Amino acid sequence: MKISLIIPAHNEEKYLGRCLKSVTEHAKDLFEIIVIDNASKDKTSEVAKAFPGVRVVLESKKGLTKARQRGLLEAKGDILAYIDADTYVSENWFSVIKREFAKNKNLACLSGPYKYYDIPKLHQIFVSVYWYFGYITYLFTNYMIVGGNFAIRKDVIEKMGGFDTTIEFYGEDTNVARRAKEHGKVKFDFDFFIHTSGRRFAGQGLANTAWVYVINFFSEVFRHKPITKEYTDIR
Repeated sequence: MKISLIIPAHNEEKYLGRCLKSVTEHAKDLFEIIVIDNASKDKTSEVAKAFPGVRVVLESKKGLTKARQRGLLEAKGDILAYIDADTYVSENWFSVIKREFAKNKNLACLSGPYKYYDIPKLHQIFVSVYWYFGYITYLFTNYMIVGGNFAIRKDVIEKMGGFDTTIEFYGEDTNVARRAKEHGKVKFDFDFFIHTSGRRFAGQGLANTAWVYVINFFSEVFRHKPITKEYTDIR
């Protein structure tokens, strides 16, 4: 099983180093690590290149889905794992990918929740409740992924026609999950978590951020397109 790890990064010099440090410490037999420098104007590429074995690919067209798509085109692995530049992986993150895809040949996509490392405890309780309500929704839809924490079979994403690059930001993960469901099982597993920054909560408010994600999730489910067109980069 060849796993390609893909990390889209736009102006992420502050966070990317910690992300790559965790990857290089915990990755076992990882096939390749690709950082997609998505039109950065800071030292994102320099930070990435400081880590041996990391390949940096420049994508001049800014946009998360454009960066994800470029990663798909560059990757050579059987399983494509996507994380965000402000995340860091736990010790067993890669072993969960191998275990789940090895035991279920019909598994198209695997995802799990975020654990936020820089938000107050009260906010963490709110987020925990949010994830459990989200899981109840998943039991009805049979699909849900988190954009900064998922792994998908390359042949599945290719059959899907790749990522929908007309989507700017919100709803892109649900779009992937919904279409992947047509090609196999989409599993959301609480054991497959990743640590991430809560900087978006700080930048636009906890309740407001949760609301925007919720309405775009249901918009993708029922309308097959997100409702929110614009987004703000928070760095």
